[in-house]
Amino acid sequence: MNVIDVKRSVVKMSTVYIGIGSNLGDREENCIRAVELLENRGIPVKKKSALHETKPWGVKDQPLFLNMAIEIETALNPRDLLKILKEIEKEAGREPASRWGPRLIDLDILLFNASVVDEDHLRIPHPLMHKRDFVLKPLSEIAPDAEHPVLHKSIRELLLQLERKGKPNRGTS
Repeated sequence: MNVIDVKRSVVKMSTVYIGIGSNLGDREENCIRAVELLENRGIPVKKKSALHETKPWGVKDQPLFLNMAIEIETALNPRDLLKILKEIEKEAGREPASRWGPRLIDLDILLFNASVVDEDHLRIPHPLMHKRDFVLKPLSEIAPDAEHPVLHKSIRELLLQLERKGKPNRGTS
């Protein structure tokens, strides 16, 4: 009798939160399409927030945004996920533009498990998320208890703190 030792590889899945925004064209369709393109690449979307219409941040003279947040599960590392997000932006019609300027679609990694990444083109957690209610509001719908790995506060706490300061980027929703 032969005994075969089979080692099973376990794939570690990561929970990742992504911010999605659009302020050009059919903004709602752009956001929906971005979610579909993720799923078409085998990245399951576990949770989706509502869409929130918000004022632009940074460059004020541009159309209103629609923003949402999603939760995904992936076996990808942060760099490979970022590459896919950039491919999706391009496939959805995004062209290079000025920082914080108008865009058809914008996909940002907000949180990746409890990871902290600080590289040239990749910073996790998103470095400005705690200052942006257009990120925190949708994220708090789907992950109010998720913890910011640097500030050690929940998304709910960060949103309340921003609202208390009276300096959030108030949207129209």
